[in-house]
Amino acid sequence: MTLPTSTDDSPTTAAPHLTRLGLLTLLLGASLSSIDFFIVNVALPSIERDLHASPATLEMVVAGYAVAYAVLLVLGGRLGDTYGRRKLFLWGVAAFGLTSLACGLAPGAWWLVGARVAQGAASALMLPQVLGTLHATTRGEGRARAVALYGAVSGVAGLLGQALGGALVAADPGGTGWRAVFLVNVPVAAAALLVGVHTVPDSRAERPARGDVLGTVLFAGALTALLLPLTEGRATGWPLWSVLLLVAAPLLGRAFGAVEGRAERTGGSPLLPPSLLREPAVRRSLVLGLPIFVGFSGFMFGFAIVLQQGLHYGPLKAGLTVVPMGLTQIPAALLVPRLVRRWGTRAMTRAALVHVAGLAVLGLTVLWSTPWSALSPLALAPGLLLCGLGQGVQLALYYRVALAAVPAARAGAGSGLAATVQQSCLAVGVATVGSLFLALVPGLGMRDAFVSALGVQVAGLLGLAGLSLRLPRRMT
Repeated sequence: MTLPTSTDDSPTTAAPHLTRLGLLTLLLGASLSSIDFFIVNVALPSIERDLHASPATLEMVVAGYAVAYAVLLVLGGRLGDTYGRRKLFLWGVAAFGLTSLACGLAPGAWWLVGARVAQGAASALMLPQVLGTLHATTRGEGRARAVALYGAVSGVAGLLGQALGGALVAADPGGTGWRAVFLVNVPVAAAALLVGVHTVPDSRAERPARGDVLGTVLFAGALTALLLPLTEGRATGWPLWSVLLLVAAPLLGRAFGAVEGRAERTGGSPLLPPSLLREPAVRRSLVLGLPIFVGFSGFMFGFAIVLQQGLHYGPLKAGLTVVPMGLTQIPAALLVPRLVRRWGTRAMTRAALVHVAGLAVLGLTVLWSTPWSALSPLALAPGLLLCGLGQGVQLALYYRVALAAVPAARAGAGSGLAATVQQSCLAVGVATVGSLFLALVPGLGMRDAFVSALGVQVAGLLGLAGLSLRLPRRMT
């Protein structure tokens, strides 16, 4: 669920029309990376038992993927500008299949962590090309429908990931256990690669930007220095290296800003032009992503633990429990073009409030259940249905708001920044909301800790509702 991360502001070469099969192939590639971020959640208990992994290592299995993904997204977009988005998409799909195989064959916990980092890098190579190709090969209403469909698919992919992961772990095909959640990607990636060769049209920048090696290194260093200690610091007792990295993060960020500013002033090709952030509409659209993506990833991480360790659901039952969210999330996302015509950006406000209502119903259901161990998936369904309704509109509408906020001359760089914010927030969600939940469990118990984490997400969504009221009502 990313935006195109092309960082060149020049126009793109004319591209052939995107066929329905080509669109399906691109959406399949997009769903692979989103599914894989969440599919591992329900497999964590099995991984812990089989590989004797510590809690810190388990968090790295989840967050290592997201960190690598976020750090390399902008670079992946620039490579697509230079070498062609079709070629980079296909390379990314192939790399994703190979790294999924490496995850599935991992002999130890840290091998799995390393393979997950490589898998995140493959996603960063593949995903920037998807919406970039959609925008280069579609126009008008066709583009609006494609973006809405993209929002629906990428949003529900996270839910599908946990349901599919639970089914695969429970089925234990060929005695593979948790390894099946990674091995299933291999034939899907192979099919996408074979079909994509013939159906995905090519597009690239007419004047690809020159490389920004120093900017790329500083950007990657700043994000890593921020995200890595946030994901691992609490679980490892905040060792010295984590503190030093957090101290280094703002210094690296300032150095990156100075390098990019100099490149922009001297007519170079900065990875992310600093002037872009001076656009008020751009800043507002990026801030909207914080409560959406931090809350989503934190909720999915914590909810998977509650279902399996708190309620002692099996992997299949835990995975199927989240299906009601998908049942409303897909149609909600597909309705976004109609909602925008009727309410404009106020559709985001309403979606946030509906999501808050869903979390409130879910929290009250958890608190009022007596006994706690008797809580059933059917009892959780009403709250999850409401959450899916609000979430579906938020995810799809975010892309529309972000793209509308970026000036045409800055489309590539702006979408790259939005994509990086999105993926960073997914990692931060696990590191903050997820870690808060885990930290509260020993003192409050799992039920009250989960409700407290829901309260944090509610606060973020209320902030989202307030921020959305500051957006221009009409959208382009």
